[in-house]
Amino acid sequence: MRKLSIAVAVAAILSAIGNAGAQTYPSRPVTMLVGYAVGGPSDTIARIMADRMKGALGQPVIIENVTGAAGSLAVGRGARAAPDGYTLVMGDWSTHVVNAAMYDLQYDVVRDFEPVSLLPSAPQIIVTPNSVPAKNLNELLAWIKSDPSKVSYGTSGHGSPSHVSGVLLQNVTGAKIQLVPYRGAALVMQDMVAGTIQLSMFPVTVALPQVRAGHVRSYAITAPKRSVAAPEIPTVDEAGLPNFHISLWWGFWMPKGTPKDIVAKVAAAVVETLADPATQKRIADQGLDVPARAQQTPEALAAYQKLEIEKWWPIVKSANLKAP
Repeated sequence: MRKLSIAVAVAAILSAIGNAGAQTYPSRPVTMLVGYAVGGPSDTIARIMADRMKGALGQPVIIENVTGAAGSLAVGRGARAAPDGYTLVMGDWSTHVVNAAMYDLQYDVVRDFEPVSLLPSAPQIIVTPNSVPAKNLNELLAWIKSDPSKVSYGTSGHGSPSHVSGVLLQNVTGAKIQLVPYRGAALVMQDMVAGTIQLSMFPVTVALPQVRAGHVRSYAITAPKRSVAAPEIPTVDEAGLPNFHISLWWGFWMPKGTPKDIVAKVAAAVVETLADPATQKRIADQGLDVPARAQQTPEALAAYQKLEIEKWWPIVKSANLKAP
């Protein structure tokens, strides 16, 4: 009987130790993989989130920039990481949607990850030089269709949001405008101000300074709601191009097999972070929009990614957009 009592006591102690271990996650720093260089929009958002999440998690969140192949090197490393909760992948519209239609990836952007939470998004603004005669979006579309050969559309590079957006614009208008690749949005804007490029779509952070300085003209935000950073600019739905929604969005994923309770804890830390007024101000200062609370769940991110894949893969593949 005594031996039985001792066995029961030992089992209880071991169970308590196990439960205590499970409750202490995270017991060491969490690594956040970012697929782009320091100083870019992805890195900026990552650092804003990491600064506040360390308080919610009780451990530092260390950012590791793993650049190359349009972010897919970092995501691939995340797919191969141990599913122990200590690797957090910051992905985006490119890494978790478009890249899978352009690259021969060694991982599956859906099956090899556990979705955690949707992060802020950056809608684009449809912009032209002031020399373009159109005063609103309907007039701009009519102007484009009247003679597509005279319209040079600047893109930020192969497979970039502005590039894929230009392809979609060709599809919905039937106007085969000239897509001119650049090495970045700043260079496109430079030529637009000079009048060399007649049309493009820029992230809010790139477009607004030039719009408000009067150097270029804006027509619409490519999102279903107006941007907090630019509430005066109508949405594409309001301006005459319904459902032309193209926003660069970000999200957190963890390696497939990460325990659900750990995913839930990290997701809760994201919710707490995005609800923090100081963090919200930092995000708004970047021209970004915070997703609604209902969109900050793992299930909502999974559903949104699925919808984006269904929308963009056919467009990318039909345009034969391949990695250069």
